Amino acid sequence: MYEFLGNIFIPHPYMALIPAVVFGSLYFKLRNKFILAVAVIWALYALYEELNLLRITCSGECNIRVDLLLFYPALILLTVVGIIYGITKLLKH
Repeated sequence: MYEFLGNIFIPHPYMALIPAVVFGSLYFKLRNKFILAVAVIWALYALYEELNLLRITCSGECNIRVDLLLFYPALILLTVVGIIYGITKLLKH
């Protein structure tokens, strides 16, 4: 799972803006702070990966990404909870 995400987001950080935009759109529909937080976290992750790609936040040896062992589970959990929460709010809305 991590390799799949890494193959998408590490070489193409802008792809992380897709869930950010989806959750951002959902926020404008529901006006829920948790959904907004998920959108902002995805946007910040996209920025972080872009800075790594440009070697600004990475000193040059970026092949071993131990940080992703923390980021990917957190992003997956937030995304799943955000989807479930968003769907339940949309159904009640």
